[in-house]
Amino acid sequence: MSGREGSTGRRGRRAGRRGLIAGLVLASLVGAGACTVEEGPDRAKPAAYKEGTLRVLASSELADMGPVLDQARQATGVSVDLTWSGTLDAAEQVASGKADGKYDAIWLSSNDYLRLRPEAAGKLANETPVMSSPVALGVRPEALARLGWKPEDVTWSAVHEAVTGGKLTYGMTDPVRSNSGFSALVSVASGLSGAQAALTDADVKAAAPRLKEFFAGQRLTSASSGWLATAYARRSDVDALVNYESVLLSVNRDAKSPLTVIRPRDGVVTAHYPLTLLTSAPAGARESGRALTEYLRGPEAQRAITERTLRRPVAAGVAPAAGLGVDKRRELPFPGSPAVADGLLASYENELRRPSRTVYVLDTSGSMSEEDRIGRLKAALTELTGSGSSGTGERFRDREEVTLLPFGSKVKRVRTHVVEPGDPGPALDGIRGDVKSLEPEGGTAIYSSLEAAYEQLGKGGGDAFTSIVLMTDGENTEGVGAKHFDAFYAALPEERRHTPVFAVLFGDSDRRELTRITELTGGRLFDATGGNGSLAGAFEEIRGYQ
Repeated sequence: MSGREGSTGRRGRRAGRRGLIAGLVLASLVGAGACTVEEGPDRAKPAAYKEGTLRVLASSELADMGPVLDQARQATGVSVDLTWSGTLDAAEQVASGKADGKYDAIWLSSNDYLRLRPEAAGKLANETPVMSSPVALGVRPEALARLGWKPEDVTWSAVHEAVTGGKLTYGMTDPVRSNSGFSALVSVASGLSGAQAALTDADVKAAAPRLKEFFAGQRLTSASSGWLATAYARRSDVDALVNYESVLLSVNRDAKSPLTVIRPRDGVVTAHYPLTLLTSAPAGARESGRALTEYLRGPEAQRAITERTLRRPVAAGVAPAAGLGVDKRRELPFPGSPAVADGLLASYENELRRPSRTVYVLDTSGSMSEEDRIGRLKAALTELTGSGSSGTGERFRDREEVTLLPFGSKVKRVRTHVVEPGDPGPALDGIRGDVKSLEPEGGTAIYSSLEAAYEQLGKGGGDAFTSIVLMTDGENTEGVGAKHFDAFYAALPEERRHTPVFAVLFGDSDRRELTRITELTGGRLFDATGGNGSLAGAFEEIRGYQ
């Protein structure tokens, strides 16, 4: 489906390590002969420039462009070597100079954030929009009927009113890690603040009470549109999705009950997907980029783009695909400075969104002593406690409840810490201390420990996103088995069954066993084995789903 994306907001200062996320999010393109996929920054050596091949740092939702790029190669002779990245991570790589000599072009959903970085101005040779997709709201038919809305008349204020009245719930990707989520956040903030120009700190502050009310209705969060759509299909208590129009229409391709796609009347933020050549690119690459851009903006490619991806064409004379409304919407103002953008994200992360409750089910069996696995686990978890210079999204959030549940042959202990706003130190120090004391010993009681995690979540209250993170380096050898866990899970109250298990493949863990657990609970499997990624990278990527 279109719109699959990786993390787009791991905020700029440690882009080398953080770019790993994009490689974990997407599988290789199927049938996209023009494209190769680089698996993130752990690749030993970037591809050297090769005549006729354009090295492109790209938003990962562009995976659906594979067939179009294959046609482009046949027509122009230009192949495209795509490296997936989040939009904001890519902006940091360009602005910092890390992209120089490694990539010839960038192809992001938007260059808006990059333009906020003055040091990036001299890095861009030119940029050419290839297609567009606005932020929109997709609503279940029964919810639309209940609300009595006429889609053409809906505003962001009307959506806010429905949420505060308890009449609408929705899912949205994490704006700290997903550009569709960031664009949605800007759309809502602009719409509810009434901003007539670029968003300012004053606009955000004025809208904060209404924004907090709006985000109280969010029931699903995700680092990727693909997982968000899958999770949404499992939930009958989520009425709508906020995402790019193309993503919502792609969901409808497989939906028994299609969403009504609404572009709020008071305006939206739109992704224009500009193919942007870098000034550091060799002359031959710039020539290849111009040839590719010219082809992609031609009528044949534009028709293929809109039909395949459900994005809007930018070439005159090419009609949008069926289902894409032609009535105009105001383009809502983007933040006017990096400080405003970062402040909006920080407010969302620590104040506006619902808090998180997470149980970390940690294998500390005897095998974790091998290859310093226990040391890598301690380092990964300690990193999530952050430091004084940690940016937004780089440590446990304010208001977050973090439970550590280490296990061997049985659960060893259960420790819970709540990160208090304004005074996060005690909780973060407590987590560091508990992590430091982890010792490898005993067998591997995976299912018994998962049952204990669900029981732990049942003891708490409050309105929060809940999740379980399972890290194991082996297979179940102790305690109850899979069938017992299946029966236990089936007997849980429906609300607790909405808690997904995000499992991390590590060491010698059993992929089939962990896949089965994540599919049962609606979670996801993250690979931290060998060259597929680091344990710290997997833990950080999971943050976008919590």
